Amino acid sequence: MKKVFLFLFLSAISYSQKDYPKDFISPLSIPLDVSGSFGELRGNHFHSGLDLKTNKKQGLDVFAVADGYISRIKISTYGYGKAIYITHPNGYTTVYAHLQKANGVIEEYIRKTQYNKKSFEVEMFPSSSELPVKQGDIIAFSGNSGGSGGPHLHFEFRETKTEKVVNPLSFGFNKLANDTRNPFLQGIVAYPIENAIVNKSKKPIAISFNKQADGTYLGTKVVTNGKIAFGINAYDHCTNPYNRNGLYKVNAYLNGVLYYQYDFETFAFAESRYINNLIDYNRMKEMGQKVQKLFHYSDYPLSVIKFSKNNGIVDAQPNTNYNYKIEIFDYHNNKATIIIPIEFQNQEEVILKKEEVKPYFLKSRVENNYTKENVSVYIPENAFYDDFSFDFDVKDGVLSFSEENIPVHKNITITFNDVTGLTEEELNKTFIASVEGYKLGYNKTYRKGNTFSARVRSLENYKLAQDSISPRIYNVNFVEGSNLKNQKTLSVSISDNLSGIDTYNAYLNGEWILMEYDYKTKKLIHMLSDNKYKEGKNDFKVIVTDDMQNSTTFESHFFINN
Repeated sequence: MKKVFLFLFLSAISYSQKDYPKDFISPLSIPLDVSGSFGELRGNHFHSGLDLKTNKKQGLDVFAVADGYISRIKISTYGYGKAIYITHPNGYTTVYAHLQKANGVIEEYIRKTQYNKKSFEVEMFPSSSELPVKQGDIIAFSGNSGGSGGPHLHFEFRETKTEKVVNPLSFGFNKLANDTRNPFLQGIVAYPIENAIVNKSKKPIAISFNKQADGTYLGTKVVTNGKIAFGINAYDHCTNPYNRNGLYKVNAYLNGVLYYQYDFETFAFAESRYINNLIDYNRMKEMGQKVQKLFHYSDYPLSVIKFSKNNGIVDAQPNTNYNYKIEIFDYHNNKATIIIPIEFQNQEEVILKKEEVKPYFLKSRVENNYTKENVSVYIPENAFYDDFSFDFDVKDGVLSFSEENIPVHKNITITFNDVTGLTEEELNKTFIASVEGYKLGYNKTYRKGNTFSARVRSLENYKLAQDSISPRIYNVNFVEGSNLKNQKTLSVSISDNLSGIDTYNAYLNGEWILMEYDYKTKKLIHMLSDNKYKEGKNDFKVIVTDDMQNSTTFESHFFINN
């Protein structure tokens, strides 16, 4: 496998020198302020583009950055929200997400599809002749749709054939996003490997450091009696001193020789969840710190890792001193350097690592099945990154695991078998819930007779729960019977107490109308400019159903008299 990593390293060098096309314009008319960088560490994924601030506003013009055609449009409640994809003749596709709405004929195309399919959420794949665009065309307006945490434009480059994402700064946008600040180091963590002791600790331990006059960081001497590895907590300011963006590249050297390297030039979406192995997942869960590891215990296929010697683990030997150097870069080649002296020294353990004898040992490269009482757990091969020992228990109907802070890469299947004591009506409303204190979380559950299964990606507590409460419809923005001739929208708020909203449909005078759903504000909104109303009295109806098919209907009427 070390040969594989060497090959990846050599091929990565040639790839990073690839001459990407540069004939693109900015998607916005304002200076680019990058609030989220490519490859930035997010929840369970690497960020796949640039987040561009829009002055805390919605409605800014969004331009096609080059000639091409709109090849995909996806309107979703979550994720990218309203997104447009433009395929360019040079082999790349650009993506514009979290939009407020599209412009002109593009918006008409979307509305027509939504009404034809009677759905707010739609996905379209126009042909190359349907929606051609020229560089500089206004294709949409910036917004805050989907999973956006505030008004901004998410902007991506993808290889059209492979759909691998590529750093947009490589296409000339580095010249539009000026960055003169060095990355900033927040913390260093040393990891004792196997039975080693580091600074009298068998647990990962923070290393203090100081910034020197020349701008480099000098860590205090690290003493170990065996194998050791390191991780860093660092970020980049990019275009704004208040931004906390991700790093572009990290190099680690042992006595001047390259030891570990990764960069965020490109990656595939299928790799994105490997973020949970690149970072110290346990430390993130316990302390909220995203420490980027400069090592790994077992090989795994994350292409951003360009070089690894001994998996990044230093095997310190007696009578030897080492110099460990870390270089962290942003895309503009601004650099911060960290020097950590290492010395071999026999020492007694002071900070103890709690060792527990656990009855099960999971081998991550093979399938595993476990059963206790009426609950079974199926774990496919490579669902975890490393082997580990654990325990699980079933008590008072609750399945619990002893290792909650171990990341799950692939879905594992939890099954509650031969459930008894419930009526047929209760069985129809039963699902497998995640349990956190008194809070229950819904998991999509499959029922076969009296057996319930769910595919999950975390080692939480689980139990069977029922949801028989219908969703709420409230905060209607008109008084029944009123004249709405000067009103622009119809809106209602919707919510569900447990399993969550599944479907929502609205009707005017018996005909389906489009209502856009924003889960952040819990609002359904219909634009009266769609002209689906009639002169005089209009009957309005909304039907909302949750994931357990509990349903609520709201009915009212209003007038539009000119």
